[in-house]
Amino acid sequence: MPLAVYILGLSVFALGTSEFMLSGLLPPIADDMGVSIPRAGLLISAFAIGMVVGAPLLAVATLRLPRRTTLVTLISVFGLGQVAGALAPSYEVLFVSRVVSAFACAGFWAVGAAVAVATVPKSSRARAMAVMIGGLSIANVLGVPAGAFLGTHLGWRSAFWAVGAASAVALVGVVTLIPRIPLPERKPELRRELLIYRDREVWLAIAITALAAGGVFCAFSYLAPLLTDVAGLAEDWVPTVLGLFGVGALIGTMIGGRVADAHLFGVLLSGVLASTVLLAVLAVSASSPVAVVALAPALGFSSFFTAPALNARMFNVAAAAPVLAGATATSAFNLGNTGGPWLGGTVIDAGLGFASTAWAGAAMMLTAAGLVALAMRQERAGTRTRLVAGSGDAPSAKGGKAGKAKYADPGRGADGAAVDKGWDAEADAKTGRAADTERSAPTPHA
Repeated sequence: MPLAVYILGLSVFALGTSEFMLSGLLPPIADDMGVSIPRAGLLISAFAIGMVVGAPLLAVATLRLPRRTTLVTLISVFGLGQVAGALAPSYEVLFVSRVVSAFACAGFWAVGAAVAVATVPKSSRARAMAVMIGGLSIANVLGVPAGAFLGTHLGWRSAFWAVGAASAVALVGVVTLIPRIPLPERKPELRRELLIYRDREVWLAIAITALAAGGVFCAFSYLAPLLTDVAGLAEDWVPTVLGLFGVGALIGTMIGGRVADAHLFGVLLSGVLASTVLLAVLAVSASSPVAVVALAPALGFSSFFTAPALNARMFNVAAAAPVLAGATATSAFNLGNTGGPWLGGTVIDAGLGFASTAWAGAAMMLTAAGLVALAMRQERAGTRTRLVAGSGDAPSAKGGKAGKAKYADPGRGADGAAVDKGWDAEADAKTGRAADTERSAPTPHA
């Protein structure tokens, strides 16, 4: 794996720590800023919504810019956002700093994912994404507890300073170790890139990703009160259980990344179904402390086991627009990270109790499993017709030439014979033929 991919993973560690650390800092922030804890909690929602909106907007805005330059700019803005948060004299300034940081974070995820994929062969895409997502998993294992520790002993602002320092280290790595990826001779065109959203497979991938992410965070977001109020554990157990979840997530990411390149649908279906079962078991055994503690790492493993495959799937179905593919994946994950906790809060407000969040999460996961099965069936049946590049008229019913649009039956040549024309972004960038070659990126089968 190229060193550049590990630098991107280090950067994601800083991004992920900032995104999730506020869950352990809300009380001191609320006290310092003179606001209620629910209002302080809006800082978390602001970051998530900023990620959803910022990823596609920044992907479009930076479409024609050199990718390394874009990464340097975004990690710099993100780091400055942490400094602004550490120095914030009021809640309003802190809120704005979180939104700005979220936009930079979303843009870095989108462009960084495209760079990671471009630096490895097609057969290693999921492994490359596993390294990036591994940075997020390590943030949950180490970064978030460390932020809570700093917030408790040195004040909540010290956690922002620490993330700012980590961002500076990541900036040095990006500047010195991320290779220059040349722009194609034919500059990317927004209209051509946006054509991926005419493909139903892209929307299916978005739905699967959002439901899979939302299912686990529907329950995980309320794990602390479930542990204390339902399972009867002391508050001191909460960091330990969250850490166990993070350890499981890290292991799941690494194993999932290694397996997904060869068995993408197998990873997706097994991981989502396992999460469905584990959430259902959590719901019925929530009053047992032993069961809840044992289920935490297992749920972390199963939910993050699918993450590399979910990212790789998006790059496969949106191969004609790699930057927008990364942005779309980022937005889809954060749609789940926003919608899942919202659904969990809704069932709690309905008086169904904290354990009901696990049932709601299981329902989301089961829906995602159904969509994975649908995508797998379409892939194996070869019924899918995907827009891979170009613009203009729609294809004929028989898949013949029509206008300037170029379509392809994945994994099939003009004569219907099976072929493997995997996407090589770096090679396309050098030749300038990314938008002119009629091809698609076949998805590995289970």
